[in-house]
Amino acid sequence: MGERRDAPHPQFSDNLCIVLVDPLHDGNIGAVARTMLNFGIRDLRVVGRQKPWSEEVRNRAKNAQNVLEEATLHASFDEAVSDCSVVVGTSGKREGGDKTELRHFVMPEELPRRLDSIEGRVALVFGPEGKGLVNNQLRACDLLVTIPTWEGYPILNLSHAVTILCYVWFENSTEDSKSDAEERLISPKLKVRLKSEVKRLIASMPTKDHRRRGIEETLLRVIMRGLPKEDEIHRLLAVVTEAADAFERNSP
Repeated sequence: MGERRDAPHPQFSDNLCIVLVDPLHDGNIGAVARTMLNFGIRDLRVVGRQKPWSEEVRNRAKNAQNVLEEATLHASFDEAVSDCSVVVGTSGKREGGDKTELRHFVMPEELPRRLDSIEGRVALVFGPEGKGLVNNQLRACDLLVTIPTWEGYPILNLSHAVTILCYVWFENSTEDSKSDAEERLISPKLKVRLKSEVKRLIASMPTKDHRRRGIEETLLRVIMRGLPKEDEIHRLLAVVTEAADAFERNSP
């Protein structure tokens, strides 16, 4: 019961990391490490914590001590995902009305199949217990995912949410990984450039100031939801840059 066996890790796990942002409870960190190893995932990144791990973390991790040993600690959200091509934020909040710009979710089972057989690291990011990821962190994510739950009590325990997404990834991923360069995701550096040029475009276009952030976030979200490849991003960048230049030349 509970023993570890010698078995190869699933190939998909090489490009997948779990990021915990400011977790509050030691027990949840250990439980997350355990559930990650249950599904062959090893790259754990924790924001806002320090080692050595407490006895509670160690006890809850059971035989996943290697996940804790290899876990990396980060000072900020941005640092933790700096090498990731796609950042997937998680949230159980489902506001309506004018707040929906941050809540265009995909379902858990969609993620592995959409990202399968594509090179580039993917981060699944989870916020602290109780409040989850805050708005500026959600805005930094390329995709948002939510786990369908009963509306009467929608927010899951942190380790339970990680378990569900790890299971779905494990169940819906294939081992037929491709290395064709045409399937490579956008690089983190190119993604930063895209965001910068989109911001410049929206800042220079003629519209009301209070609408700019919403337009910028919607445009980036729609682009990244299609999981564009680098050659596609370069074409988009050319258009966005030319449009921004034109607006700046013609601004009063």
